[in-house]
Amino acid sequence: MSLTSIRRSSLATVVAISALALGLSACSSSGGGKAMDNASASAAVSQAASSAAPVEQVADQPFGAACAAVPKDGAGSFAGMAKDPVATAASHNPALSTLVAAVKQAGLVDALNSAQNITVFAPTNDAFAKIPKATLDAVLADKEKLTKILTYHVTPNRMAPAALPGSHKTLEGSEVTVNGSVEDFTANGSAKVVCGNVQTANATVYIVDTVLMPTS
Repeated sequence: MSLTSIRRSSLATVVAISALALGLSACSSSGGGKAMDNASASAAVSQAASSAAPVEQVADQPFGAACAAVPKDGAGSFAGMAKDPVATAASHNPALSTLVAAVKQAGLVDALNSAQNITVFAPTNDAFAKIPKATLDAVLADKEKLTKILTYHVTPNRMAPAALPGSHKTLEGSEVTVNGSVEDFTANGSAKVVCGNVQTANATVYIVDTVLMPTS
């Protein structure tokens, strides 16, 4: 067996075990084209847990350590979020409450919910907590600056994990650069994807542990 085959097999096994652990233990988060339809999260976990699941199949599932915090059912589950537009779906995830409050403050709820086929990098509450309180309060009070930062987290095309590496123009106008691969994606060199490939009705979401800041 070739080294490449061994690596592909190992990757499939590791991701399958991670998916099975998710099913046993139970943020919104946390994934172009519609990589995953509105099927239930339990069906997705069962499929990923198959010992023979190929890498291409596993890549269609949510991934990342923080995905374990997503409930198995209800509006905040993977299946529940897939039924709602992205701002509404995020509101069902307590780990994204600061982001949801910022989106409301900027008046972007309707714009995000009505957008079609977008990708959203969604910072967790802990990501916002990294910003000094005085700085964060000032940003939240400045609607223009807040809108600029939030739209920098959105790209106008829906990206599956395989399409994520590279530079992508955001709605803010400048680019966000993603490096790595499944289970090891980072945006702009520092923001780690902690739960990715989360589907909502109109977006693929990658939950990140750091707020992205536009350079312009």
